[in-house]
Amino acid sequence: MTFHHRHRHWALALLMTAMVALQGCEQKPAESTRASTSPATAQAAQPAYQPVTVEHKLGTTVVEKLPQRVVALDMNEVDFLDQLGVSVAGMPKDFVPHFLARYKDAPQVEDTGAIVQPNLERVHAAKPDLILITSLQAKHYKELSEIAPTIHFDVDYRDSQVKHIEVIKDHLITLGRIFGKEDLARQKSAELDAKVEEARRITQSSPEKALIVLHNNGAFSSFGVQSRYGFVFNALGVTPASPTVETGLHGQPVSSEFIQQANPGVIYIVDRTAVMERRPGLNAENLGNPLLRQTNAWKNGRVVFADSEAWYITAASPTSLKLVIDDVIKGYQN
Repeated sequence: MTFHHRHRHWALALLMTAMVALQGCEQKPAESTRASTSPATAQAAQPAYQPVTVEHKLGTTVVEKLPQRVVALDMNEVDFLDQLGVSVAGMPKDFVPHFLARYKDAPQVEDTGAIVQPNLERVHAAKPDLILITSLQAKHYKELSEIAPTIHFDVDYRDSQVKHIEVIKDHLITLGRIFGKEDLARQKSAELDAKVEEARRITQSSPEKALIVLHNNGAFSSFGVQSRYGFVFNALGVTPASPTVETGLHGQPVSSEFIQQANPGVIYIVDRTAVMERRPGLNAENLGNPLLRQTNAWKNGRVVFADSEAWYITAASPTSLKLVIDDVIKGYQN
C-alpha cells in the first residue's frame, strides 16, 4: 500500500471517529430532557400541601396532607364532599337520601354501618386518612381519631336558630381549603346566600304564620323557634304560628286539636314514618285528619308535604338546605 492510500484510509477512520463522538454529544441533551420530565421530577415541582388546622367543639385537628380516602359518617358530610367533587371512601348506608342515592350501591364506597352507631371495624378497614363526623357520632371521637384525623361538624341538631346557615357555609369553606377547592366552596356558599335571600323576600312580605309538624305513625310533634328547625324561622324569615313550643331535637308532641287551634296559614309536614320505615309518604289524599282540614292552611292549599329525607336525615348541607328552602317557598305560593 502506498503512502497516499494509507493517508486516505487514516483520514477516513479519523472522520468516522469524530462523527460517532458528535452523535454521542447530541444524545446527551435528549437524555437530560427526558430526565427533567420524569414523574418524580414533575411531582417534586408540584407546590407542597399546606397543612390545615381545624378547631371544632371536640378539639383541634390538623390535616397534614391532601386526603385521598375520606370516610363521612353523616349524610350531611357526604353531601359536602359530593358538592366539592371529592370521592367518598366510606359512609353509613342505612338511611341514604334520594339526592345521594348513587352512593348506596357503589361498590367502591365502604358501608360503615349505621349513622348513629358506626361500625368502627369497618371504618378502620376503609383505611381513611380523614374522617368527618357530627354530634350523632361524637361519642366515638376518641376511637375514630386513633384511626385517622377526625373533624367534627359543629352544627347543632337540637337548636338551629342561631347561625345555622353560617355554620354550614363555614364548614363548606373549611373542607374547600382541605381539598384545594376553596374557590368552588365559596361559589357554593354564595349560591346558598342567594337562596336564603330569595326565601326571606317571600316570607317577610307575607302575613302568614306557619307550623312545622313531624308525623310519626299517626302522631304529630311540632317544632318551634328553639328546635332542630329553628333556622326556618330565624334565617328564612318564617313567622311561627305557635311560639310556645318546647325546644329540642324531637319536637313537642301535639294533638290535632292543638294544630286546629293554632290555625296556621301554612303547615309543613315532615313524614318521619315514611323515612324510617320506608313507607309511602303522606299526601293530601291519604291524610284523613278532619281537624287539620279545618285550618286555614288546608283550606287555602298551603299544606306542604315536605321532602322528608332532606328535612329529617340532613337539613345541614348545601343540597338539603336548598331542598328545604324550596319547600318553605312552596308554602307561600298561590
